[in-house]
Amino acid sequence: MQRYLFLDLDDTLFQTLRKCPVDERLQARAFLPDGAANSFSTYKQQWLWQWFSEGFKVVPVTARDAGAFARVKLPFSEEAVLNHGAVILDKSGIPDPTWMALMLKQQSEFMGCLLDLWHDIETFCQQVNGYKTRLVQDFKTTWYGVIKHTDGTEAPLLALLHAVIDNHPAIGEGKLYWHLNGNNLAVLPKPITKEKAVAYLLGRYQREYPGLLTFGAGDSRTDAAFMSLCDYALIPKNTQLSRYLAAA
Repeated sequence: MQRYLFLDLDDTLFQTLRKCPVDERLQARAFLPDGAANSFSTYKQQWLWQWFSEGFKVVPVTARDAGAFARVKLPFSEEAVLNHGAVILDKSGIPDPTWMALMLKQQSEFMGCLLDLWHDIETFCQQVNGYKTRLVQDFKTTWYGVIKHTDGTEAPLLALLHAVIDNHPAIGEGKLYWHLNGNNLAVLPKPITKEKAVAYLLGRYQREYPGLLTFGAGDSRTDAAFMSLCDYALIPKNTQLSRYLAAA
């Protein structure tokens, strides 16, 4: 039976040093553009990757763009879902043309809403110290926006969320949505989701392999949607998704 694992990366397979327990056996997994290591796997995560890579075809499902994904030092050999699902790379690292054409068409319908809200976000952030805003551009297309804060907590991002983002008409109408996890607040057009990209790939794999067995692994509440498409789900403890399920 063919086995596929759809695998979120950050905070599932590795994390920043600040989030790591005291462990002398940490291994660098992802790097900054200047070559400095900025994400690490614990010994358990290293063992987990070994198990995954030996038993499954592993499909990364990540918010990372192509540049940040290329700086993850793991030997991925299957397709990869990037930019929260906006881009799917084939096994040679080239964007899937069918998926890309679909996303470009849909993205064009929502770009005006995203840029309008982004103007309001930047206006707010320029008045308060500590915010870092970025529109994510990959393959010559702007896909979504992300905001971080220098103090590394959710509190200032929640302030921005309540003051600006939640009040924007495009959020209320469902044309845009937001995702907050730790020091990362993303604002995305409706068509961009990990779930839709995984569903696209699942359809292909199921045609190729009758009786396919699938696993999904992720740490965030927004990962739950793509994980629910799989036969089984793997959730790291002490993460946003595990805490949400424990409180339900």
